[in-house]
Amino acid sequence: MTTDRATRSGALAPLLALSAGAVWSFGTILARIADGANAFQYLIWRSLGIIAVVEAWALVSGRPQSTLRAFTSGRRMMAANMALLLASIGFVYAVKTTTPANAAFLGATAPLFGVVVARVFLGERIARRTYLTMTIALIGLAIMVAGELNVEGAGEDILGDLAALASAAGFAFYAAIVRSAPERDWTPVLPGYGALMIVICGVVTFSNGDTFVPPAPDIALAVAHGAVFIVGGTLIFNRASRKIPAAQMTVFAQTELVLVPVWAFLLLSERPSASTLIGGTLIVLAVVGMALLDVRDQARAEVLTAV
Repeated sequence: MTTDRATRSGALAPLLALSAGAVWSFGTILARIADGANAFQYLIWRSLGIIAVVEAWALVSGRPQSTLRAFTSGRRMMAANMALLLASIGFVYAVKTTTPANAAFLGATAPLFGVVVARVFLGERIARRTYLTMTIALIGLAIMVAGELNVEGAGEDILGDLAALASAAGFAFYAAIVRSAPERDWTPVLPGYGALMIVICGVVTFSNGDTFVPPAPDIALAVAHGAVFIVGGTLIFNRASRKIPAAQMTVFAQTELVLVPVWAFLLLSERPSASTLIGGTLIVLAVVGMALLDVRDQARAEVLTAV
């Protein structure tokens, strides 16, 4: 019975990893709807939502002060805080200073960073099909953004492009850190990076002379984004990382970029371009195909081990 449960858990891990990106993609739609708050105001309230729900859950489960533990649980936990902070702030800065297409394409290089980080810091061997999947995914992303790139203005702000790359690197490092200790409780990272985000975005908001209280509907959307979609997606991602190497995890998480235009079409009536549909199809086929192959291989391996 125990072996059967372990087998099912291993087989479902890739599907959980895909689900994390899907959950995050819903939150991105909330951010687009909340047009009355700027990025830094939105991130402050989103972070407050993250901290509130994690602390409430920690109190119910008998392990309060989760935010405090994020800063008192050693260097590895602090590194995870900083990695997620870099990923989030880097992406926001990129969106504000370069074209959204550039930000998406450069931010989607996370799997490439993930391969390097997993190989160098974790010593994980990378399967050939992982490289193939990443190649197909990047081709798909290139097709998705090709129709939106402004040739004359693309890359004018090199800092924005570098910020998008920094965001990808931050996410790859986070995946590797979580993978380095798969049985550890990484929940404190959520309020930890959220607290750091509040401080940084608060300073920026104050320096710009903006209010800390945007319109109430935007506050509600931001809090829901953090409390439901960021927390939910990250917990799913952390759970899946116990069974899946870091490089593959960064590939699976790219489903967020694929699903955002889908939800935008269904919920916001934003019709995706032909290039988005073609590129998105390639990415879905590559990522889901690898997920199914991983499910098959893990199930076979665990059955052989049990025998």
